[in-house]
Amino acid sequence: MEIRQRSLKYMVEREVLDEQKLEEVSQRKTYSDTHRPIRERIKGSIKCTVPRLKKTVVSFFPILYWLPKYSIWDYGMPDLISGISVGIMHLPQGMAYALLASLPPVIGLYTSLYPALIYIFFGTSRHISIGTFTVLSIMVGSVTERLAPDENFFKTNGTNVTEVDTDARDSYRIQVAAATTVLGGLIQVVLGLVKFGFVGTYLSEPLVRAYTTAAAAHAVVAQLKYMFGVSPTRFSGPLALIYITVATLISSYTGLNSSYQISVVGDIPSGLSSPQVPNVSLFGEVISDAFALAIVGYAISISLGKTFALKHGYKVDSNQELVALGLSNTVGGFFQCYSVCPSMSRSLIQETTGGKTQMAGVASALIVLVTILKLGPLFQDLPKAVLSSIVFVNLKGMFKQHSDVVPLWRSSKIDLVVWIFTWVSTLLLNMDLGLAASIIFALLTVIFRTQMPTYSVLGNIPGTELYLDIETHREAREIPGITIFRSSSTVYFANAELYLEALKEKSGLDISKMIIYKRRQEAKQKRREKRAERRAKRQAKREEEVSHGGQWDGTCSDKEEQSWTKRENGTVFVIPTTPRTPEGQSRWEYLKGGDQDCTSLGWMSELQDGDTTTLGSSTEDTLSHDLERVSLGSLGKWTWDIHSIIIDLSTANFIDTVAIKTMKNIFKDFREIDVDVYIAGCQGESTLEFGNFFSESVTKKHLFATVHDAVIYCLNHRGATCTTVIVVFSA
Repeated sequence: MEIRQRSLKYMVEREVLDEQKLEEVSQRKTYSDTHRPIRERIKGSIKCTVPRLKKTVVSFFPILYWLPKYSIWDYGMPDLISGISVGIMHLPQGMAYALLASLPPVIGLYTSLYPALIYIFFGTSRHISIGTFTVLSIMVGSVTERLAPDENFFKTNGTNVTEVDTDARDSYRIQVAAATTVLGGLIQVVLGLVKFGFVGTYLSEPLVRAYTTAAAAHAVVAQLKYMFGVSPTRFSGPLALIYITVATLISSYTGLNSSYQISVVGDIPSGLSSPQVPNVSLFGEVISDAFALAIVGYAISISLGKTFALKHGYKVDSNQELVALGLSNTVGGFFQCYSVCPSMSRSLIQETTGGKTQMAGVASALIVLVTILKLGPLFQDLPKAVLSSIVFVNLKGMFKQHSDVVPLWRSSKIDLVVWIFTWVSTLLLNMDLGLAASIIFALLTVIFRTQMPTYSVLGNIPGTELYLDIETHREAREIPGITIFRSSSTVYFANAELYLEALKEKSGLDISKMIIYKRRQEAKQKRREKRAERRAKRQAKREEEVSHGGQWDGTCSDKEEQSWTKRENGTVFVIPTTPRTPEGQSRWEYLKGGDQDCTSLGWMSELQDGDTTTLGSSTEDTLSHDLERVSLGSLGKWTWDIHSIIIDLSTANFIDTVAIKTMKNIFKDFREIDVDVYIAGCQGESTLEFGNFFSESVTKKHLFATVHDAVIYCLNHRGATCTTVIVVFSA
């Protein structure tokens, strides 16, 4: 390999590398070398050593990694200040978001305490603040109100007035929320242990932002009853948001002339709640809601965690985050907490006030603990309308997300459609059904994109002007005789047929008609061979008959041609040695009873398809002429200047069996019209090998490491002479 510098550009000269030569040069390991047998892998996975045990324990308990290295002098004061700031935010948010979950405000304080302490031991993010969150609170509220509506807890007091037994209702709602939280936490733990941390990637950023934006509208409607001091009729299912809004506004209007009673927080018991086993019988009724809470909570957590990790230069383990969040929910559910995840506002406060590690979460938990133990009675007379106002203020950032529409319109129409669909479906179908419909729709857009990719050829592909003329050292915009084809997506069963059709269209060759025409010519060729063989046999038979008693008789023949006759049973057969028709084609003459008149037998059935060969012409010359006609290039019906097609598979991250068959058909079809096909940049060469792609006609020499290698090979093989690759890149 030679490297030389030329005018702020470097040129690297090396040999052309096809797949076979690349394996020899790089000493690439075989599949058996890189993939051990299943038995050995299982044996290795259960083998326990001290270093491996230590690594496993530390990965499951990240606190054992960072706590021994914790410096009080460097991190102590920043974490303390950050924790106090976040703890102060926990108090109003916890109680306010508990109202969104249709739970007593004290449950929000519990939710801000226990899960945050659990996350400190298992979490890998240093800056997120675990606790209550708007979206999850609304989702939990939809479950508690569905399974424990006010109508199920009416009671009659001593004056025969029907009222809601709030104590019984709230107690059952706490059970529902706890059961949902524990089940959702267990789902997260299981997904984390089986390395399903990637599941959150199916919630794209436009989907999550649209979902939280629509959730903000649900939060506003849920707080209207506290703002206006009314108790509207509850609705559930599709269009519930519209029904609740109308009912709340009507109730507030009709209640203006009646006495207005201010609703307050109420009793906040001092002390911590004792752990309780959740009501397992509720699991069957809340499993779908628990799964939705698990996915949404994790998606928000990992997105925030990775954002801060990227900013501060550390790594967040997605699978461990799933386990940490799941354990926070599971343990918290035993202490009457509901589902948690990080809050954007609290996490930003923790990061901007100087928080360095998870110890900031300890400081914030201490603030909440002191409030529960000693300061709870101070909040008993706090109006719920004040807490609703706090919710409104915290929703300001979510409502600003409506501005996403403009940049999405400019950057990606499909992402815009996902955003709008998610927003509309969440508003109309409620939180659970809206999320499910949004995920399904987003996945369908992925399938749509792979089925409708952008197909391009050289000149339209950025970065494909790689050919460098060795004499002039100038980059070539077009390469004569070579077409480079690329798709913007991978090739698999859903778009393999479209890929083949696009290649034929972009190449400008009507392969189907050309192959059909060639097939017809081949069929005619075979028929001519058979006719020539039959003629040769008849000619040999006639010569044999002449040698056994035939004699020449020219009396009834044309003067321009000679003939031979044979008499048999009173009949004279006269066959011209150069038989012809009036138009110049051959025919048989038949004479009967010694009559000298010539009688025509008609056209021979064998002389069809424009065959102008006569018995007197050379059979070998005829066959050679027919063989030339089978070559489409000599037919004159089509002309083209393409001799090689390079398929760029650098965008394909996998290849399935259907795609392999499609590639084999491409090689076969273009070979029929004398066009060579090569593959460049394929990352799944092992898949091709196991899929029986290679054969005697298609070898690893048809695969190249880069498009440039393939271009140089084509120019050397069927174009100008060139034996080295020159890669050019700017200094």
